Amino acid sequence: MRIVSWNVNGLRAVHRNGHWQTFLKSTKPDIFGLQETKASPDQLVDELRDATGFTSFFASSEIKKGYSGVALYSKIEPLKIIYGMNLPEFDQEGRLIGAEYEGFWLLNVYFPNGGRGPERLDFKLRYYDAFLAFCEKLRQEKPVIFCGDINTAHEEIDLARPKENEETTGFLPEERAWLDEVINAGYVDVFRHFNPNRKDIYSYWDNFTHARERNVGWRIDYFFVPREYLKNVKKAEIHTDVFGSDHCPVSITIS
Repeated sequence: MRIVSWNVNGLRAVHRNGHWQTFLKSTKPDIFGLQETKASPDQLVDELRDATGFTSFFASSEIKKGYSGVALYSKIEPLKIIYGMNLPEFDQEGRLIGAEYEGFWLLNVYFPNGGRGPERLDFKLRYYDAFLAFCEKLRQEKPVIFCGDINTAHEEIDLARPKENEETTGFLPEERAWLDEVINAGYVDVFRHFNPNRKDIYSYWDNFTHARERNVGWRIDYFFVPREYLKNVKKAEIHTDVFGSDHCPVSITIS
């Protein structure tokens, strides 16, 4: 089974520009989560709202149209779907969809960006803490896989220019420290587990500076699984050949 995660930076734009079908053919997902959809279901064409072969679920921002948003598409009917963490402060931006399956929980998350001032960085860090506590509560029932745009590069190997970005949100010590907490809690960064020393492979590039053409990127899109579930993971990939967004998809294959 392949699970794919992709920050599409606008689902309608990905479809309009012809990248939707390319994405499906290239990654061949059984389950996939999208982040930064920037649309509610009523704004989507039928092909996106009811993709052939998939059951689809959407969470949209309650505070601003065309902002944030996540979607989950699944060939396997989930046992249960949850929207958000039951914390209104964090849930109103439409950042999380969770699905319960027979052997695991899957959480598809668009974590906040820490830009636009100290208030937003504080919001991001508080969201991080609330999310990890939420994961640990679900993990008491069954293993939790979580994926999405975490908006932080963990180590120097995870971005092209670490020294230049030491004071930039997305690579601040306090943001990176949360990823340390996640790992200390027993979760595994699956791509790095399978590729401990692999350099120069990223999942995000700034559009404004045409960074993708020069591969000046960041690895900020992840899959994490609990260490006890790692034996079920067979592969982790970053699909740099898929275009249409400032991010590319990432995936894991599980048995």
